[in-house]
Amino acid sequence: MAVEKRAEAVWNGSLAEGSGAVTAASGAFTNLSVTWPARAERGEEATSPEELIAAAHAACYSMALAHGLTQGGSPPEELRVTAKVGFQAGQGITGIHLDVRGRVDGVDADGFAAAAAAAAEGCPVSKALAGVAITHTAALA
Repeated sequence: MAVEKRAEAVWNGSLAEGSGAVTAASGAFTNLSVTWPARAERGEEATSPEELIAAAHAACYSMALAHGLTQGGSPPEELRVTAKVGFQAGQGITGIHLDVRGRVDGVDADGFAAAAAAAAEGCPVSKALAGVAITHTAALA
């Protein structure tokens, strides 16, 4: 059976002067502020769709990589994933970069890089974002 997740956004006013908030049905976050300046100009004082995509992608990728490593006989001790989603006003999302650092016994650097590449291609969020260039780097800690 498919699982559905839900979030809600409320926006008030014009794009440039308005503001909004996003809330996850799970309660993981509530009323996170979103504004156009935070998205396209200044950046850090409110969240943005791109930051939320980065969080989702980092979580999904880490899970896919953990699964792949475990299936290969080397479950990870720890994976630290940073996802960076680029945005350009008028153009949209310009690319995504995933960077992973892992502590994994029984895997050498080449094996880790191969598992990381497979996870970058195979994670469901990567597949959903297939129209965007996705790059990755991987290293053992």
